[in-house]
Formats: sequence, structure tokens, C-alpha cells
Amino acid sequence: FLSVLGMTVESALPVKLLAEFVGTFALVFTIGCNVIAGSPVWGAVSIGCVLMVFIYALGGVSGGNFNPAVSLALTLSKVLGGPGLDSVTMFLYIVVQVLGGVAAALSFKGLFGESVVLQPQESFEMISAVLCEVFYTFMLCFVVLNVAVAKENSPNKFYGLAIGFVIVAAAYGAGAVSGGSFNPAVSIGLNSRSMQRIDCMLNYTIAEFVGAVLAAVFFRVVRPEDFGVEQREPSVLSQLVSEFLGTFMLVLTVGLNVLGHSAAGAFSIAASLMSMIYAL
Repeated sequence: FLSVLGMTVESALPVKLLAEFVGTFALVFTIGCNVIAGSPVWGAVSIGCVLMVFIYALGGVSGGNFNPAVSLALTLSKVLGGPGLDSVTMFLYIVVQVLGGVAAALSFKGLFGESVVLQPQESFEMISAVLCEVFYTFMLCFVVLNVAVAKENSPNKFYGLAIGFVIVAAAYGAGAVSGGSFNPAVSIGLNSRSMQRIDCMLNYTIAEFVGAVLAAVFFRVVRPEDFGVEQREPSVLSQLVSEFLGTFMLVLTVGLNVLGHSAAGAFSIAASLMSMIYAL
């Protein structure tokens, strides 16, 4: 996200890879510690804030992806003719992100003596969990593309806040259904310690990559100017799609928090609205 920061000096690839490893490690380690310690009220805030902090800290080094789905979305954006990552960098990022997730799982296992198994929560089927992972990984990647990549929003100072608070929006609502991953490095890292739910690891990872693909496609629709289309103001199609997506994610978050008896429903709903407003 160098354009957001107004920086033109690019870090060497090994430095970028180290930044991605460190940021992903910190994110997954924080998730594991919160789950094991049992923090239903402030856990999502803790996780969203560590993501936000490391995006601000390392965004100027690697772009602060810390998520294979985000890296995929950025590469697809580039493939479609817009800004983003090249495919080689994406592949290397994904490798170190997954390694960071696995290393974090090993670390909190050593600290607590317990592992975290990511799976659908009690009384929910796999299809419900998978859909939640698709929707909120889409939201996360879509917000990243719009606040950290889109030319109209560059440079800005709110990108880390908007991205971090997607996790606050997602974890309190969808977390009650799927457990709340929205990141293949989390899905693989957490379940790498327990092969008994390898089906969840695979299903969640596929769902998260589907969300990334959708995010790149809709980014192309709502930000055609970033793909070489000349226009003085947003088209009617861009405006209508933006309103649909923002409203859909807001109402979905409301419903999930209400039906899931969330410990911080209003906070989650407000975070969803804030992130989509910043994005669109």
C-alpha cells in the first residue's frame, strides 16, 4: 500500500517477506491466545487492533497483506488491468503467510499447552460456515482494495482503521457461525495442529479464496477509473453496486449479531458501517 503512504522507495523482496511473516504470525498468535483464554467480549477488538497496528507498522514495507486471500485479490486486480501484486510476489507472500500462521499455532500451543480447532460452531452446518467465510473474506478484501489501492482514496490515514475494523464487524457476527477465520493463513495455521478437521481447513480456505475473487471483480465494477476507464464521475452502475454491497454487508452483520446474541452487537454493526463507508 505504498501509494497510500505516499512512499516511492520499495523494500527489497526478502524484507517484504519477513514483514509478511511477522505480521501474519502476530495476527494468528493473537487469535489463538484470545480463543484459548476465552475472551468473548474483547477478543474481536484485540484481533482487529493487532491487524490494524501491524498494517500501519509494516504497510510501508510489504503492503501489509498478512492474508493469502488479500494477496490473491491484489493479484487478480492487476490481472484485470488495475493496481495490485504480480503473481510471483503473491505466491511468495502466500508461502510466508502460511508459514507465519503455522509458526504462531506452534507458539501458542507451547505457551498454553492447547490447540485451537477451527470448525463450524455448535448447531451450524458446514454450508453456513462456508458462506460466512465467503461473505466476510469478500468484505475484508474489498475494503483493502478500496481504501489501500484505489486511486481516489490515495493517500489517506484511515486505511488501517477501516481494514482492522472489518474484523470487529465480522468476528462478533459470523464468528458465532464459522469461528471467524476470513484468512487462509488462519484456517491452515490453526488446524495444522489437528488433522481431525482437515475438511474444515480445506473448505474454509477455498471459501476465503472465493471471497477474494469476488472482491477483485466487484472492485473492477465500482472503481473502473483504476482500470483505465476514463470518467468524470462515478457511473450509475458503480453507484448502484456500491449501495447494494454496502447495504448487504450492513444488514447481514445486523442479522448475524441479533440471531447470534452477540456480546457486542452494536459495536460490530457500527464497525461494518464504518468500514464500508470508508471503502465506498
